[in-house]
Amino acid sequence: MVENSELRKAGLKVTLPRVKILQMLDSAGQRHMSAEDVYKSLMEAGDDVGLATVYRVLTQFEAAGLVVRHNFDGGHAVFELADSGHHDHMVCVDSGDVIEFFDAEIERRQKEIVKEHGFELVDHNLVLYVRKKAE
Repeated sequence: MVENSELRKAGLKVTLPRVKILQMLDSAGQRHMSAEDVYKSLMEAGDDVGLATVYRVLTQFEAAGLVVRHNFDGGHAVFELADSGHHDHMVCVDSGDVIEFFDAEIERRQKEIVKEHGFELVDHNLVLYVRKKAE
């Protein structure tokens, strides 16, 4: 459970909209939510937080390192809490679902390839665009 201390540690004042949005991201059934998803979930929960506020707060959270923004091709930005270790993503081109995965072999090969080309890996982002196989 994300707490108010996370906001303070990030240098953000604890306000009701920030707390509500942070709690929504933490408790949501899906890890990757657009600003519109967050807004709709807050409205369904009876919380009165405007869409512009949701966008502003998510941008503040991103700058503070509380969330990570992903801009997957063909879609809008989605956000996830920056509370988990490194992972990569698969995006279903039909449904838009985002699936997280980690594969040690892929990680190892990426480092090898970078080294073979005389570089040092600083960061990376792997996104696989997928579709369910027809049965």
